[in-house]
Amino acid sequence: MSPSPALLLIGPAAAGKSTIGTLTADLLGIPFVDLDEIGADYYAEVDWSIDRLVRRSDEVGRVAAEREWEPARAHAVRRAVEDYPDAVLALGAGHSSYTDAACFADVQAAAAKVPTVVLLLPKGERAGDLAELRRRSLTTKGTDWVSSGHDFLAEWLDDPGMHALATDLVITGTDTPRETALRVAGLVQAP
Repeated sequence: MSPSPALLLIGPAAAGKSTIGTLTADLLGIPFVDLDEIGADYYAEVDWSIDRLVRRSDEVGRVAAEREWEPARAHAVRRAVEDYPDAVLALGAGHSSYTDAACFADVQAAAAKVPTVVLLLPKGERAGDLAELRRRSLTTKGTDWVSSGHDFLAEWLDDPGMHALATDLVITGTDTPRETALRVAGLVQAP
């Protein structure tokens, strides 16, 4: 088996993947990689881009465009898992949530190579999670993730596939980011 990331962080938008991932990587002394930041090159390998997503959203609507983009996102996950051994790898919300069964199967196979896959949630109960994630998304990203009546944040939160990918669930609760990172780092198996 080829080397894999030491840790995958997954969760809905605004769950804290980047913040906790950066801190956890520092604690473990390994690199942090955010797929949302590096995904463009992987999308390009399969003729996708964020510009194409925006264009398709204008043409067919955001929901349909997101569905069309799923194979490119799955490809990016597979490639990132291969390309970043011994790292903390954060998957953006869309990179761990799929409506296409074949795309999900590809991502599930890639995630199975990683010993620790942590799902981050703020409260551990749906209503509280959704309210807190929406508050954070509005504050940090300026969006509530509702597009043409479709609630992407609720879709990601409720996605059974995202939950199935996780080997561990970490509820951030009232912990500081550093306290959460310490708990997440403690889940990582030594090589």
